[in-house]
Amino acid sequence: MDPRNADEPAATPDRMTVERASERELVVTRTIDGPPSSVFEAWTDAGLFRQWWVPKSFGATLLSCEIDARVGGGYRLTFDTGGAEPMAFFGRYLEVAAPSRLVWTNEEGDGGHVVTAVTFEEDRGRTRVVVRDTYPSKEALDDAVATGATSWNPETFDQLEELLARLGTTKRP
Repeated sequence: MDPRNADEPAATPDRMTVERASERELVVTRTIDGPPSSVFEAWTDAGLFRQWWVPKSFGATLLSCEIDARVGGGYRLTFDTGGAEPMAFFGRYLEVAAPSRLVWTNEEGDGGHVVTAVTFEEDRGRTRVVVRDTYPSKEALDDAVATGATSWNPETFDQLEELLARLGTTKRP
C-alpha cells in the first residue's frame, strides 16, 4: 500500500497494514508468528536485531548495531548503502516496558524528532505488532512519505519471523 494515496488501511497478503492515521501519524500493523516476549527481545537485543531488520533485497549492509534498550539508553544503526559515507540512524529510548511496549526518538533528521512507539500484543500465541511513527508536523510526514522514508517493507517482518522460527519460538514446524 502507498500511504500517500489512502486514508483507509490496506491489508497485504502477509498480514501487514500501513495507515496514515492523522496528519502527523503513520501506523504499521503486522501479526508475527511468535510470542510477545520473543518478538520484544528481537527488537531490543542487538545480536538478534541485526539478523532481521535490514531487508535483504535492499542491498544495504548493517555495519554496526548498538542498542541500549532502557529508559534514557540509546540506539545507533550504521549502514553501508553504497554511497560515499555510511548512513546512521540513532535516538534515545523514552519508554521500555518488556515485553509490551517500546518508545524511542529518531534523531537523525532535521526539523524535529520523529517518535516511534511499538506495542507487542499477544494474539493466540502470536504477536500483533503496532508501530506508530509520530512526526513533528504534517509537513514533516508529507516530506517523509514523498521521499519513501515511510515505506515499510513486509520483507523485514518476514525476516523477523524466519529468525524466530530458527530460534524455535514459533508454532510452525
